[in-house]
Amino acid sequence: MLFQSARDMIGHTPLVRLALDVPDGTEVYAKLELANPFAMKDRVAKSMVEEALRTGALQPGAPIVESSSGTLALGVALVGRTLGHPVHIVTDPRIDPITLAKLRALDARVHMVASMTGQGWQSARLERLSELLRDLPGAFWPRQYTNPDNPRAYRALVGELIDDLASVDVLVGAVGSGGSLCGSTRELRKTFPSLRSVGVDCVGSALFEQPDFPRRLQSGLGNSLSPNNLDRDVIDEVHWLNDHEAFAATRALVREQGIFAGNTSGSVYRVLTEIATRATPGSRIVGIFPDRGDRYVDTVYSDEYWAEQRVRDLPLATEPGLVAYGTTVTQWSRAALPRADKAGKYLLFIESNTSGTGMDALRTARELGLRPVLITGRPERYAGLDETGSEIVVCDTNSPAELRTVIQERFPRQSIAGLTTTSDFYVPVTAELTEWLDLPGNSADAVAACRNKDVTRGVLWAAGIGQPDYAVVTDVDEVAKAVAETGLPCVVKPSDDSGSNNVKLCADVDEAREMVSRILAVRTNVRGQAAARTVLVEEFVQGDEYSVETFTHDGVTTCIGVTAKSVTAGPHFVETGHVFPAPLPTGAAAELAETVIAALDAVGWRSGPAHTEVKLTATGPRILEINPRLAGGMIPELIRQAIGADLLEQQLRAATGLPVNLTATREGYAAIWFLLSDRAGVLSGVEGVEEASATPGVTKVAVSARSGTAVEPAENAYGRIGHLIAAGDTAAMVTRTLDAARDRMRICVDTKPSHDGSCDDRLAR
Repeated sequence: MLFQSARDMIGHTPLVRLALDVPDGTEVYAKLELANPFAMKDRVAKSMVEEALRTGALQPGAPIVESSSGTLALGVALVGRTLGHPVHIVTDPRIDPITLAKLRALDARVHMVASMTGQGWQSARLERLSELLRDLPGAFWPRQYTNPDNPRAYRALVGELIDDLASVDVLVGAVGSGGSLCGSTRELRKTFPSLRSVGVDCVGSALFEQPDFPRRLQSGLGNSLSPNNLDRDVIDEVHWLNDHEAFAATRALVREQGIFAGNTSGSVYRVLTEIATRATPGSRIVGIFPDRGDRYVDTVYSDEYWAEQRVRDLPLATEPGLVAYGTTVTQWSRAALPRADKAGKYLLFIESNTSGTGMDALRTARELGLRPVLITGRPERYAGLDETGSEIVVCDTNSPAELRTVIQERFPRQSIAGLTTTSDFYVPVTAELTEWLDLPGNSADAVAACRNKDVTRGVLWAAGIGQPDYAVVTDVDEVAKAVAETGLPCVVKPSDDSGSNNVKLCADVDEAREMVSRILAVRTNVRGQAAARTVLVEEFVQGDEYSVETFTHDGVTTCIGVTAKSVTAGPHFVETGHVFPAPLPTGAAAELAETVIAALDAVGWRSGPAHTEVKLTATGPRILEINPRLAGGMIPELIRQAIGADLLEQQLRAATGLPVNLTATREGYAAIWFLLSDRAGVLSGVEGVEEASATPGVTKVAVSARSGTAVEPAENAYGRIGHLIAAGDTAAMVTRTLDAARDRMRICVDTKPSHDGSCDDRLAR
């Protein structure tokens, strides 16, 4: 097999069937991660360093600093040096001479701490590492214990296992940082949901509620600290071996299987053999063997070392004792890990919708027993945030690197139930983060295929799904050709904005050119994110407009219903109201739903709500947009009032792996009318709110704009002054109710404000 560099050699490790006396049909395999250039953690080093370069956390040529007394140090040195970075490794006297020699040969700078501190060698090394970070501006610390790119590195390992084996029933792996076993288990369960995961630890390690004994002899597994990457909830069972048992097992591994390995692999081998003896016949069991034996010639393989350390004075059990989790152990023992529920875990929100839906989501999370956390750059933008009882974390949410740093430092992986957003603008970064953390959600590619409308058009065109004719424009000089392809009038809109912002129906080429120029001049959106500066010029499709509300769970999409949309005639398309469910013949509703589900399949949508805007034409449905989120415009509230389904709650359930219930509990209708001004001026007030609220059937009247606010005819969703909602037994009933309620209201706009602020002109709407 040809590779272009030593870095490219990482992975592609052999899988070896072990010769064991096991029940008929049972197969036991060793995944020989020790066959990487240095060892298993080469994968981790490559994942962390390359991802840091991609996100900008590591700048070209900047130093890399890591704390390790084992094989991660070698992996970081290999990857870092081949990519042109100076590498500094902080270690302690337990490092073996072979690893130390290899590090120096790789031209890594080794910093040796002299003695333990309060929490053992780990804390001593971290103190020295902090000093280095102060002394080396711009240095990158991979943070193997907290960095999700550690467990993420094992997705490739799992891919190799799946290529080699038709199924895996049990996975056995050592636990140190928590990366290999937790990352591999989560990834394997996507294909084999019933997989059983068994962790291997050492006596004297604090990882699984045992008292810490820093002077234990084993290396490569165990820990004096609890790493953020350790997620005990994915592990079913844990085994502890003392130094005697681990060393003896390591020697047995080379004697019985011809695999010259380190004590971590030996411990995994011993547990594998025991698991196999009590496995169901026909089971397929895989153990991850991380380390080679060359580092252990003076310890595990040295009789003199055994005598010096009195290794044989320790017990040597031939099988594990079954103990209750939390029982202190001194020899080979095993325990089932208690199953934790979601209660009390964090649900992280990356920003939020600034309407009521956003704050409702935070309150709903608390009602589900979760701990909501709003990660935001500007908490002051959210009215009512203090009343939600949410924890607030302030950081630059437009910086993926800063988001990652905040999450990995503050939230152990085991404490996170899920991650989501109710803001259209933060759906892409949310998808990237859920992939990074291996949490429920959609792929970043699927979200990008929806959020970037030019990508949507290409995917739907390739799938043969009805949509407007279109052209993608990045320069004003391309407009004439685009209009020739799509015809006039045409719709011009940005590929990446929201709320119908900068969407316009253009009657001629000059108007289209002017609108394209306006969009291309926009550098950032309302959230301060860089604009794509890509424009769609589209055919103006004739037909009634609807939105199809769907929810996808476990890859199966359910149509919740179709919403009838009232939209201004143009040139700007501003939604003036919605009715749910739309009063449509059954066949038309089914046709809309079928087209939308096909579109969602085409973009790879696998989880959660989607809000797809469609026009129903004489030749069938035409997709206008796929919004990778819950509907805005209070449509979720209409759905709740009409049929009893709370989609906001189901979004949070899906994001945290809780059971989802999409069942309607009643049959009714609900509608919303938006309050808009048809002239420019200053809002001096809205009269008749109490009278409108008292109208039978009205469930809510809300005024969102404050008196003194400048208003004008709306060009997008941000121009709304307020709304009214009604519920009833028929669509006609709720629309009549809203008409009657709105007739009782007056929107007062000062078009010629006097010095005393009186209203010179009043507009009733």
